[in-house]
Parts: sequence; C-alpha cells; structure tokens
Amino acid sequence: MIEVDEELLRAFHLMWDNFPDACTLIHRSREVVAVNPAAKRVPREVGMICAEQGSPKAHARCQANRALETNQTQAVRYVTREGKEKLTFWVPINGYPDFYIHFGTRSIRDYE
Repeated sequence: MIEVDEELLRAFHLMWDNFPDACTLIHRSREVVAVNPAAKRVPREVGMICAEQGSPKAHARCQANRALETNQTQAVRYVTREGKEKLTFWVPINGYPDFYIHFGTRSIRDYE
C-alpha cells in the first residue's frame, strides 16, 4: 500500500467529498489512495488499481502519464453509449509529483 501524506488526504476530502461525480486520488503506480463518496457508488475503492477497472478500451485515452510528465491538467471529451457528453480530467498536484486527481463530469443538463 502506498503511503500518503495526511495533509494531502485531508485536502482531497475537503475539496472533493461534496463533488457529485466520482473523484479519485491516484498514485503514479495507478493505485487508488483516496475516493470521494460518489466514487464508492461506481464502485471505486482505496487500494485498487484504477487501470484494472472496466475494459482495457475504457483506458485507451488515459492521460495520467502526460499529466504527471508535464505537470499540467489533461482532459478528454467523449460521448457515452447513451449519447451523453462527458469530460474526464487528470490533474497533477503541486508539491506531490507522484499523485494526481482523476475525475469525470457530466453535462450540466444531467444535473437538472
């Protein structure tokens, strides 16, 4: 199991626990080290390897390496099988070069 600075975990939960969609804090090894409540419904769990969830095709456009290498947020737009648009983000964390936040968000119409 990856050791995580308590300050980083606290900051993650302060920022993301009320976000309505799944959000995870991930180590560069792809081990999930924290999840918000919405991610638990997916289900995503601490300790799992994010790239092992779902089909390999679901990870074909993963931008985690690019986010970590460039220290810049990466985003991918896609359309679900149901025809809904989604955006997925990989956000590097200043001061924690081995960690990033990964989340996706729905169209504003999906929240209404």
